[in-house]
Amino acid sequence: VRWIDQQRVALVSANLEGRSLSDVVDEIGEEIRSLRYPSDFNIKIGGQDEERRRSFESMRLAIALAVFLVYLVMASQFESLVQPFIIMFAIPFAAIGVSVALFISNQVLNVVVLIGFIVLAGIVVNNAIVLMDLTNQLRKQGWKKLDAIRQACSIRLRPILMTTSTTVLGLLPMALSMGEGSELRIPLAITIIGGLVTSTLLTLVLVPVFYTVIVREKRA
Repeated sequence: VRWIDQQRVALVSANLEGRSLSDVVDEIGEEIRSLRYPSDFNIKIGGQDEERRRSFESMRLAIALAVFLVYLVMASQFESLVQPFIIMFAIPFAAIGVSVALFISNQVLNVVVLIGFIVLAGIVVNNAIVLMDLTNQLRKQGWKKLDAIRQACSIRLRPILMTTSTTVLGLLPMALSMGEGSELRIPLAITIIGGLVTSTLLTLVLVPVFYTVIVREKRA
């Protein structure tokens, strides 16, 4: 028993082995809620779980800031406030792939996964950028909107698939790595691979659809 902030505190410590921190904390929380103790008692889970909560809050802020900065750069390059929103649809597509990849690989959501998602925020928009940029160039040359979209998809399909495949194959050894430090490398690689695959496939289909619906046809 010790004193912290002029209050008597009893510390109960334990180490984890073979289980994730979040699962253990959830079980401990359920046990604590089932206990009956005096109203002037307070039970708090600290240590690594407290640090984990702080890290998650910092990562959420970093993700939001990364998305905002990516939007600002695209808005200045495209000279439009609407077209960057179409490109930003690729980020939720990436989140779908990340969730599926983590579920299949039996990985948990942790700080490393959030770092990988920050990396994805800048990577997954590349395919939509090159697709939309070529579409805009063709429209400036006098192409109609639908014809420009079809032509851009036809021209950019192979480069987009090649870029995604080389990135995924480059990260595959990291995702399959074993040994010391693999607990950090594997979630990062799986996050980026899952996000890239789904965002690429959905970008090739849904971004042209959104472009057709949102962007207006130029008047003659």
